[in-house]
Amino acid sequence: MNQAYDVEEYLMLSGIQHFFFCKRQWALIHIEQQWAENIRTTDGKHVHEKVDDPYIVETRGALIITRSMPVSSRNLGLFGIADVVEFRKNKRAGIPLKGKSGLWVPVPVEYKRGKKKNDERDEVQLCAQAICMEEMLNASIKEGYLYYHSERHRSIVSFDKALRKEVKALANEMHGLFRKRITPKAEYKKECKWCSLKEICHPKISSRKKNVKLYIKKGIEQL
Repeated sequence: MNQAYDVEEYLMLSGIQHFFFCKRQWALIHIEQQWAENIRTTDGKHVHEKVDDPYIVETRGALIITRSMPVSSRNLGLFGIADVVEFRKNKRAGIPLKGKSGLWVPVPVEYKRGKKKNDERDEVQLCAQAICMEEMLNASIKEGYLYYHSERHRSIVSFDKALRKEVKALANEMHGLFRKRITPKAEYKKECKWCSLKEICHPKISSRKKNVKLYIKKGIEQL
């Protein structure tokens, strides 16, 4: 049986990308409410300038493009904004749209700065958007796209069982930490130097683990 969250428990959907990449980064932003800008976060805002305009709707025959679509899910306990959603006309599958004939299949498209990552942080965010839309629209969404600004290229993402299971597990873990107000310790890695929160996080310091027993033992040995 799927767990359902109340509206007051909803967390920001965009946070699932932060959580996948670094749980401490997510906690600093979403639990401790700390934030800092750097060139990467600023550049990311510029990439989203057009797609963040909810009043731009394009119709191109069998394709309708909407922007900044609010999405949410009780099963995930998440809410957020989908950058772009394309509704593609389909003869055999899809959902009805008000004022439009036939059936339409929703396809989420997320815009990202830079290049394709070497992990699935962007894929889990896009899949979370799709799960939200499925719940809201009573639709089945099999795939979506990630558009990387530096590459000027779309990458298709299939929402298979493994990815959906990962999204659900991440969302549940986010809620668990948020309820307990836990900020995990840092795990220092090379990507830390590019993080806008590095001066707040201090990853090299907070990632150090001290063994008290070993410390005492060494002290006794030196007597």
